[in-house]
Amino acid sequence: MTSNQKGKPLLTNREREVFELLVQDKTTKEIAQQLFISEKTVRNHISNVMQKLNVKGRSQAVVELVRLGDLII
Repeated sequence: MTSNQKGKPLLTNREREVFELLVQDKTTKEIAQQLFISEKTVRNHISNVMQKLNVKGRSQAVVELVRLGDLII
């Protein structure tokens, strides 16, 4: 697991769950239903991760997370 300078994991547990489902080709709606959260919350988690990684899209975020070792696919 990679981490930032403070030794904290890059992703929260929930962000990791969202992205693990995202790489399984789940839609925002399916992820929301599976995690019992709203679709807006799913989108917020995805946006937060994209901001942390300084990338412009979901697929770029997935590629970067895999590269960093934060997401195993």
